[in-house]
Amino acid sequence: MAKKNTQTVVLKGIADRPVVMDFNRPAQSSDGGLVLLKSLDERLGLSKRLAAAIYDRRQQGKVDHTVHALVQERIFAIAAGYADCNDVTNHLAVDPVMKMMCDLAPSAEKSLASQPTLSRFENSLSRTALMRMAYVLGRLVIEQQRRKHEGKKVHRIFVDMDPVDDLTHGSQQMTFFNTYYGGWCYLPMVTTIQFEGEPSQRLVAPVLRPGNSKGFKGAIAILKRVIPEVRKAFPKAQIVVRLDGGFAAPEVFDWKRHNSGGN
Repeated sequence: MAKKNTQTVVLKGIADRPVVMDFNRPAQSSDGGLVLLKSLDERLGLSKRLAAAIYDRRQQGKVDHTVHALVQERIFAIAAGYADCNDVTNHLAVDPVMKMMCDLAPSAEKSLASQPTLSRFENSLSRTALMRMAYVLGRLVIEQQRRKHEGKKVHRIFVDMDPVDDLTHGSQQMTFFNTYYGGWCYLPMVTTIQFEGEPSQRLVAPVLRPGNSKGFKGAIAILKRVIPEVRKAFPKAQIVVRLDGGFAAPEVFDWKRHNSGGN
């Protein structure tokens, strides 16, 4: 059995009375800041929307953790800096704050999903599920911007697309050598919207692509999805698509020519 931490620290000189810090409580966590994210998630409904985009093919009689609970656990773990599912093995599955984030009582005997369960969950997601989750994220951003600009006159919205090199240093799937960037990498496509007169760009459609992808690969499919959503939210605004030289391809020009429509 691991030895309990019974350290006590007394801090003097910072208040009228000594401040005592006790580290031997039975249920402690270093991730208290996640409580604020929990409040934000409940307000936005983000984890519920993402979970609803995933079709659960498991035999329900053998299920211990709902899809929503798995999505919550993965999101909050990443937000707390635990990017690898292996991090769950040591302490996160029984962390009282993480339990509370996933709608369990901090003192509950039930643990959160283990590393194998989370890894199987991540690898079970189909392309369709990933696409639906991407749609959820994009629509949520656009909805939030519509509420923010409600009552204001929006004249122009810029849609920017740009491939970004993400260097890799192992044998990851889809990593290839890219001669332009001079290294093994992924080549994600990043699509943002920006309102005229505002400095910030909002991410609406990130897409992970193989490192040897052409700069414009997938651009038309993304524009077909994003622009109608933006136009629906801001029907009177002019939508301007801004692309760099990497998108100079006949199919992109043809799509722009036939879909400009004055916007």
